Amino acid sequence: MNVIDTAIPEVKIIEPTVFGDARGFFFESFNEQQFRKQTGVTLPFVQDNHSRSTQGVLRGLHYQIERAQGKLVRVVNGTVIDVAVDLRQSSPTFKQWVAVELSADNHRQLWIPPGFGHGFVVTSESADFLYKTTDYWFKAHERSIRWDDPELAINWGVTPSMVLLADKDKQALFLNEAELFE
Repeated sequence: MNVIDTAIPEVKIIEPTVFGDARGFFFESFNEQQFRKQTGVTLPFVQDNHSRSTQGVLRGLHYQIERAQGKLVRVVNGTVIDVAVDLRQSSPTFKQWVAVELSADNHRQLWIPPGFGHGFVVTSESADFLYKTTDYWFKAHERSIRWDDPELAINWGVTPSMVLLADKDKQALFLNEAELFE
């Protein structure tokens, strides 16, 4: 496993060691001991989620305000642009974001710590997206920030006309209206 720091040091790209031959491939998608040792993250994972989305679907930017979740995300079919935004007002990287391509081919994972907004857009025909979370989902604590907030100016790598949103993401708040972390 190779751990790569991003422009926001707490957000990490995880590259597993992939063993491949003519039969296919094998890799360890998660090993708690190695993950803790190489990332320093000691939070337990309590929930696994799986979503399937078609091309152009953008999910995000989501976070939970009181029961903040850390997420370890990956794609097992297709390709996405995955985005993490620092929503911690006391952080030196507040309002900064990183975008990483995750795909079934590159096997990369992204660690997104608690206190960050998260979203992704599907750039392939479809994508299966898996994520482990460090706290359970609580509807009462869920929040969303607009994917196209001009203050964040996120480059999603897609044209806005191709983006497909859920109703809750169409109703998301701008950053300056949102409840954020201290």
